[in-house]
Amino acid sequence: MRTAIVIPARYDSSRLPGKPLLARTGKPLIRHVWEAVVAARLTDTVIVATDDDRIRLAVEAFGGTAMMTDRNHVSGTDRLAEVARRIDAETIVNVQGDEPHIDPAGLRSLLELFALYPNCRIATLAVPIKSMEDYRSPNCVKVVLDADRRAMLFSRAMVPFVRDGEPDLAQRPSPFLQHLGVYAYRRESLVEFASLPPSTLELLEKLEQNRVMPLGWDVRVATVEGAGRGVDTPEDYERFVRWERLNRGSGD
Repeated sequence: MRTAIVIPARYDSSRLPGKPLLARTGKPLIRHVWEAVVAARLTDTVIVATDDDRIRLAVEAFGGTAMMTDRNHVSGTDRLAEVARRIDAETIVNVQGDEPHIDPAGLRSLLELFALYPNCRIATLAVPIKSMEDYRSPNCVKVVLDADRRAMLFSRAMVPFVRDGEPDLAQRPSPFLQHLGVYAYRRESLVEFASLPPSTLELLEKLEQNRVMPLGWDVRVATVEGAGRGVDTPEDYERFVRWERLNRGSGD
């Protein structure tokens, strides 16, 4: 399959303005993400999709490929779909521009799902929930799977709910899974997804992936044992800089 990895990157962020260009490690954050994606060796087509010339210029300065997209997109998925319409690829992998520690093995697992399940329209990742704090938190999005790795439900609620007692978070394989916001789409499915109106379930949970669940789309999930921490806040970025300094000797 011809595969493209697309990294949506916006300059404006309410919690961390200019996030893609923060460079206290000696490299802009978007370069860290780009290098992690390239290291996965899934494809030669890696594109940063942005609406800001500053990000485009930064990406081109380190030898990456950037594509300018409409400033009026509501979500990263809409930006991704615009790119999908303009390139020649059968599958599109979406990696967020604030995930410098994305796991290459997880990205490979996404494409394996397409090979295993010809009817799969969207592939995504999940990780076992390890703490009761996460299980109870609405900020930890849960996914419930059937026996064949098909997603049945995405929710902020405590699902599956244990009526008698507490969940056993140590059991393996675990039914208690946190959804990770990394996706792969068949190109035609991505374009259709972006054209659909929000579903009632999506609006209630504020989860975009619930747009297609009431329609019965085949969404498959690969489980990984760990996940890199994204950069959403100034505190997250400070943590990332410390990690880089300790592990790679970079940063001020």
